[in-house]
Amino acid sequence: MPAESTDNVQAGALANGHAKPDAVLAAPPPLPNPSTGSANPSASLHSLWGYLQPALDHIVRSPTNNPSKAPAIDVGYHMGVHTAVYNYFTASHSEAPPTPAGLVGFPRFSAQNEKAKASGTDLYDQLDRYYADVAREILLGAPTDDSTLIHYLVPCFNRYSAGAQSVSRLLNYVNRHYVKRAVDEDRGWLRLADVLDAVARTIREDDTREKVQKRLRERRTEELKKWGFEEGDPPARVAQIESYAEAASPPDRVVPLTAVAYRQFRLEVMEPLLAVPKMKGKGKKKRPPAPNGKQPRGRLARAVKELLESKGGDEEEKRRLAGELAIALRTVGIKVEHPLRKKLDRFLPAEEH
Repeated sequence: MPAESTDNVQAGALANGHAKPDAVLAAPPPLPNPSTGSANPSASLHSLWGYLQPALDHIVRSPTNNPSKAPAIDVGYHMGVHTAVYNYFTASHSEAPPTPAGLVGFPRFSAQNEKAKASGTDLYDQLDRYYADVAREILLGAPTDDSTLIHYLVPCFNRYSAGAQSVSRLLNYVNRHYVKRAVDEDRGWLRLADVLDAVARTIREDDTREKVQKRLRERRTEELKKWGFEEGDPPARVAQIESYAEAASPPDRVVPLTAVAYRQFRLEVMEPLLAVPKMKGKGKKKRPPAPNGKQPRGRLARAVKELLESKGGDEEEKRRLAGELAIALRTVGIKVEHPLRKKLDRFLPAEEH
């Protein structure tokens, strides 16, 4: 889990890039349940999203004075969201409407669209796009000065993470109904095809089904060891480690909603900041060495170097920021062998090792 930040002002607004650094923000009140009149929020994805989005924006985007705690919504709204999502999924299975005459073959009324609605893919994909939009806003709001980038990024990530975890609890039915089934159908972060070749080399013709399953489990364990798993780890620790692997998975893999959010933060924020700038010019010429003999760095690497090597300032605060950035990189699925992770992991708090 991302460590709690000691920043107690402006972090939520910084996530949207609007507040000045010295702005002190009051905690927003719980968002009340919006009136839907006679409309049925579970009648269609459009209706459902219109009902959900104000809650998501409040939880994920609203400025707050505590970036480690997401703003709340009213209990009635919380219950309304749960009911609307439940009804949407169950109605999708039992009330698939017939295609209107003359509209057969149009995308809106295609069997594929109805199948997506029935399975929950449409809502899951909409949530994926939502997190991508929020993450892009965070990147666009980043300061241009490398010396302030990490001071901006750490509370932004903590705020985003708190919102993502709150939304996951709010929409837990999506995890239970859609994500779990997709994983059971071999659409999760680690698929049979990913491990089949490696496992096939160890399988003999007379092996039983149980032996094959055992080898598959062993292969999964090998993958988790890349993220810090050790034999004998308690279930909570194993689940946490698996969440890193889920966040690191390609976008086509179905993962729990918190991992969806972290994956988009990696794709839209961390990877662009980690990217090494390309040299201008045509052709595939090798990048010339820098005057000092060192290779060019990505923006985030430059910011870390400046943070750790700058003279003066609060050394304890520098270590705290470095440690929280290390947690953020790990949480969103930046691999252990990445040079910046290796550099920052030594600043992790003892309980995070």
